[in-house]
Amino acid sequence: MKKRWRVAALGICMAMLTCACSTQTEKADTSSTQQNGEKKETAEEKAEKAKQAKLDLINPAAYGNVDGLELEKGTYLSIIGKGSSETYWKTIKAGAEDAVTDLNKELGYEGSDKIKVVYSGPGKSDDVDEQVSILDEELDRYPAALAIAIVDSKSCEVQFDLATMNGIPLITFDSVGNYQGIMASVMTDNAKASTEVATHMVESLGDAGQVVVIAHDSKSLTSQERVNNFIAEIQNNHPNMSVAGPYYMDQIDDIKKTIAEQQLDIVPVEGQELDEEQQTALDDAIAQITDEDIYNYILEMNPDVKGIFATNGDTTMQALTACEGKDMKDVVIMGYDADQEEIDAMKDGRIAGMIVQNPYGMGYATVVAEARCVLNMGNEANVNTGYTWVTPDNIEDRTVQDILYAEK
Repeated sequence: MKKRWRVAALGICMAMLTCACSTQTEKADTSSTQQNGEKKETAEEKAEKAKQAKLDLINPAAYGNVDGLELEKGTYLSIIGKGSSETYWKTIKAGAEDAVTDLNKELGYEGSDKIKVVYSGPGKSDDVDEQVSILDEELDRYPAALAIAIVDSKSCEVQFDLATMNGIPLITFDSVGNYQGIMASVMTDNAKASTEVATHMVESLGDAGQVVVIAHDSKSLTSQERVNNFIAEIQNNHPNMSVAGPYYMDQIDDIKKTIAEQQLDIVPVEGQELDEEQQTALDDAIAQITDEDIYNYILEMNPDVKGIFATNGDTTMQALTACEGKDMKDVVIMGYDADQEEIDAMKDGRIAGMIVQNPYGMGYATVVAEARCVLNMGNEANVNTGYTWVTPDNIEDRTVQDILYAEK
C-alpha cells in the first residue's frame, strides 16, 4: 500500500513540475512579446507603420491613399525618373508600385484586369538624352497618364506637346518644369527645405564664415530652387557670412581646363592658341581629371571655408570625402537625401545635417495624381510630399527611422 502511495505521489509531483515548466514557458513567451507592457511589433506591423509615417507627410492627405479611385481594368500608368539604380529612385518606384497594389486590392482586380505601372529611368542618373528616348518609347505605348521627373526643364517640350495632342495627362514629380500643360507637380518643398538648411548652417557656424555651395546640376528647376533659396537666406539676412559658388557639377569644363593647365605648367595667353602638341597634351590631361580632383580644387580655391551645402546625395558624399582627404574635418557639411553612406556618415558625426526627402510618398502620391487625372477628378497644382531635418542627435529616433529609405 505504501509503495502504491509513493508511486501516486511521484506522479503528482511530476505533473506539478510539468505544469510549472509549462507556466514558465508561457510566461517567457509572453514576456518575449512584450516591452514595457506593450506587445512587441512584428516585422509586418513595423513595416506598415513606417509606410504610414511616409504617407502621413503628404499634403494634401488625399494623395496618401487610394480611396475613391475607380480606374478601369487594365489601366496602364507610366512613370519616368531621373535615374533607376540609386536608392532614391528605387524607393520612388517602390512607392508607386505599392500604390498600384493598394488600388488593385481596393478594386478587387486580379490577373490581366490589374492596373499596371511601369517605372523607367536612365541607367546613369541625369542622362538627358536617355530620358528623352525613354519618354518617346513610353508615349508610343499610349499610357493613360504619364509622370516624369524632368532632368532638363527645356528638353521635353516636343514630347509634351505630343502627349497633350493625344490626350495623355502629364504629371511631374521630384523635378518640375515650366510646361503649361502639367496637371500637377508632386515634390518636396525645396524652397522651404533649402532655407531651413541655411538656417541650421548659420547656427552651426555662429553666424560668421564662408560657405561653399556645390550643386549636382544647373538644368533642373529643383537644383536651382535649392541653390537660390539657400544663398538668398545667407546673403539677405547674415552679413557676416559669405557664399562661394555655386559650383555646378555639370558645368565644370573650365575647372577641368584650369586643373590640367596647372598639371602641365601651361600658362594660357589671351588671344594666343596652343600648338598642336600642347593642345593634345591638354585634352588628354582633361580627360583624366576625376570628380575627386575637382572637389580638391574647389577646396584649394576656398581655404577659409567653414561650411559646405551640397544639393544631393552624391555631392554631399564627394564633398565629405574631399574634406577628409585634406584633413579639413572641421568643415560643417549639410546636404540632401539619405543613402546608406550618408546615414553611416551622419551616425559617425561626419555630416552635420541633411534634408531627408520622402521618395516613397512621392512615388505613391504620383500614382494617385495620375489616377485623378484619368478620372477627371482634378488635382492640386502642387502636392507636397514632405521632408525631415535629420542630424546625428535625432537619427536614431523612431520617428526618423520610419522615414529613412536606405536599408538600416
